[in-house]
Amino acid sequence: MATFADQPIAALRSGHDELAALVRDLGPTDLVRPSGASQWQVSQVLSHLGSGAEINQATLSAALTDGPALDGEFNKRVWARWDSMEPIEQAEGFLEANRRLVEQYEALDATAREKLRIDLGFLPAPIDVGAAARMRLSEFALHQWDVEVGFNSFATVAPEAVPLLVDQVGVLLGWVAKPEALDGRQAELAVRLNDPERSLGLRLGERVELTDLPEQPDGELVAPAEAFLRLATGRLSPEHTPDGVTVTGPLSLDDLRKVFPGF
Repeated sequence: MATFADQPIAALRSGHDELAALVRDLGPTDLVRPSGASQWQVSQVLSHLGSGAEINQATLSAALTDGPALDGEFNKRVWARWDSMEPIEQAEGFLEANRRLVEQYEALDATAREKLRIDLGFLPAPIDVGAAARMRLSEFALHQWDVEVGFNSFATVAPEAVPLLVDQVGVLLGWVAKPEALDGRQAELAVRLNDPERSLGLRLGERVELTDLPEQPDGELVAPAEAFLRLATGRLSPEHTPDGVTVTGPLSLDDLRKVFPGF
């Protein structure tokens, strides 16, 4: 029986396998190269993914055993331990911790994937496995790109992840967008995406949000869905912008880059 969790779990597996194949071949010099995350070198991105995998697995294990939600002190201890590691330890630790997390997700049967509820500790209520796996995928796929683009300037977000993430990118905009970068200018854009195709609106005002396709937009943004996902998460710098991205109307692509500085 197919479940809502199946696709993100499969995407987590394929993403792990692809990134792990790259990481296993990285030497000490490679690990300290700049990544796509402006303030992190490659090993620091891997540390972030590895510590996140450890925290996610502990949270999932607590849900499976009806244990209490983890407190913030647990996370701080995990982050501190990973931050103290040498780059090669961070890379090796990522390989092991992320493998264990993916395998634990894969081991869940259909009933658990449907019925289990996971308390992440910072949301109003526990969420299902599908939602938790998509949250992890959002973190993993974008940071996978951060690592890969350090070695390949034409890297893209994994195609298995793009359809799953582009449909939930709207929930990120409330906390990652910086509408003040427009100095009071406002606009409502028609957004037309391809691969996969999506038609929606992007309203930029006192806050930034996705809407239904506007009948009379002020302008238009046309882009591959993968590029729009990277734009919204601050990963569409000029040197990493593919053909097929166009913006018309009162705002430019550079304006939108300022609104979405990334995280």
